[in-house]
Amino acid sequence: MATIRFLGHAAFDVTLKGLDGGVKRVLFDPWLENPLSPVKPSDYRSAVVDYIVVTHDHGDHMGNAVELAKLTRAKVVGVYEVAENAREQGVEAVGGNVGGPLAVSDLEIVLVPAVHSSSRGVPVGAVVRGTDACIYHAGDTGLFGDMALIGELYQPDVALLPIGGHFTMGVREAAKAVSLIRPKVCVPMHYNTFPLIRADPDEFKRLVESMTRTRVVVLKPGESFEFP
Repeated sequence: MATIRFLGHAAFDVTLKGLDGGVKRVLFDPWLENPLSPVKPSDYRSAVVDYIVVTHDHGDHMGNAVELAKLTRAKVVGVYEVAENAREQGVEAVGGNVGGPLAVSDLEIVLVPAVHSSSRGVPVGAVVRGTDACIYHAGDTGLFGDMALIGELYQPDVALLPIGGHFTMGVREAAKAVSLIRPKVCVPMHYNTFPLIRADPDEFKRLVESMTRTRVVVLKPGESFEFP
């Protein structure tokens, strides 16, 4: 059974069963200094974390990744240039690119396209699959038609999608993205951290559930849900 905990903005703390049978812990885009975060980096001082997945190097996504990797000895996973930069700061990293599964043994991790910008490399989303769940974190992205291929190829159980607009998809675009990806569950993210990305997650939930079979789970920062 996988557990997905929302840490505000685009940050998530996920546990799922690995391909080797062990429990794996993955942090996504861990900017834990965001105004809504229920935790701070020092809370992870004694934590066991396996991977820290970074979708791109903007500060609100790269966030505290290197600091947390030093605290937990987790591997930073991201596009090659982002991972190399993390490695130069003294942490272990796995640098890949948009394509097939990365060469890690205990989870299937695939970097997929995202339509956005990045100072290093290219922005990506990430598909992470264990034996109990497949999770797609879209990163920062606009809507694009090949999201249908992500749904077709990887069939994610849970999609974590931005809805805040201005820098990413808004509610309408994200709802269309759900119809392309067709996950079992969608969790909205990247909204209401700042006035500029104000959005109504309940409106998103109503729209998605009126046009698809996907269940929308709205999490407040600090809340979690289990799949299945």
